[in-house]
Parts: sequence; C-alpha cells; structure tokens
Amino acid sequence: MTESALLADVLRTARGVALAVFPLAALFAVFQVLFLRLPRLEITRIAIGTLLAAVGLFLFLLGVAVGFMPFGKAIGEAVGAMSQHWLVVLFGAALGFVTTWGEPAVRVLADQVEQASAGAIRQGLVLLAMCIGVAVAAGLGMLRIAYELPLVWMLVPGYVLVIALVWLSDRGFVAIAVDSGGVATGPLANTFLLALALGASGAVAGRDPLTHGLGLVALIALAPIIALMVLGFIVRLKERSTEVRS
Repeated sequence: MTESALLADVLRTARGVALAVFPLAALFAVFQVLFLRLPRLEITRIAIGTLLAAVGLFLFLLGVAVGFMPFGKAIGEAVGAMSQHWLVVLFGAALGFVTTWGEPAVRVLADQVEQASAGAIRQGLVLLAMCIGVAVAAGLGMLRIAYELPLVWMLVPGYVLVIALVWLSDRGFVAIAVDSGGVATGPLANTFLLALALGASGAVAGRDPLTHGLGLVALIALAPIIALMVLGFIVRLKERSTEVRS
C-alpha cells in the first residue's frame, strides 16, 4: 500500500469516527445542560471514556481497512480457487466459527445474558450456540457460491423455521435470539466474512461477486437466531422432563 493510499484511509476513517462520535457527544452536552447536571468529576470521566472509545474505534476501523478486509479477500480468493468445492464449505464454516468467537459484540451479549439471568444461562453456552450457528451460515454461504444456489432457497426456509421455533422455544431465549442476529453481524463479520465471500465469488469461474458474494451477512444474521431458539427448545424439553419426573 502506498503512502497516499494509507493517508486516504486514515482521513476517511477519522471522518467516519467523527461523524459517529460527535453527534452523541453533542446530545450528551444538551442533556447535561438541560436535565442531567452531573458533577464535574463525572463529566470528566465520561469525556475521557468517550475519547478513549473514539481512539479505539479509529484504530480498529483503520486496521480493518488497511489489513483485515484485504486479508479476508485474499483468503477468499485462495479458497475459491480450489478445485474441491467441499473444501470451500469447510473453510467457510471454520472461519465463521472463529470470527464469531472473537466478535466483541457477541461476547458482550453473552455476558449480559448471564447477568440478566442471574447465572441461569451461562455465557459460554450462548457464545458456543452463536458460533455454531454462524459457522453453519458461513458454510451455507460458501456452498451457495460454489454451486450457484439461489439465496432465497436458504433464507425462506430459515425464516419459516424461526417462526415455528418462536412458539416452541423457551420464552427467555426468544428475546435473546432476536437480539443475537444483529449482534452477530458486527464489525468482524461485516468485514472479514463479507470480504471472504467477495474474494471467493471472484475466484470461482462464472460467479458474479455482486450476485453471489453479497448475501452472506443475511445468512449470518439469521443463523444465531435459529441456534439460540433451538437451544431454548432443548431447555424447554429438559424442564418438562424434570417436571414429569418430579
């Protein structure tokens, strides 16, 4: 990467972070003047925390633009060029699992679920279910690229299954599952896995990246919903069996 390209990425990332953080800071300032009237020490802590968050967001997004997305696209091109198409599916599933395992938003949700349930729903259980769900979705997305399958063949049955599981799953898991779809499509999935799909679709002969490379995020958003509702269904069955025994 040339210095001019790096500088352009730095400026574009800084502008994006400013547009994201400044409106929130301005909104807080308005509420502070009109309603909150927090003490000076508390305002200082909030200002320092906001600054640290902005710097961290800038570094993360810059790293994504400079290295993470090109890295994901390069892996996708290498995987898509393989003659054994089943390996494409296997690599997609494996990368989907490890990407979700490292997704910060997924860990935040899993931790909040454990706190809200007073430890009844373990963080590791929620995290594992979401990782497995995204792994299956990423594998299906790569399968769609390898064998040129229509996206609707995967999305429509998936949402039909979600509607059915809403009635069968434990109520506590329904709300968790619905939130998990948005959490799973965090910055890692939207950068690395999307770049992976675009690279793979560009490497497979006869595939259009615009048609086959995009759509993976829709599958990733759907997969953890199904995974956690299935988990809720299993929990509900266990509770019923316990009640019958007692």
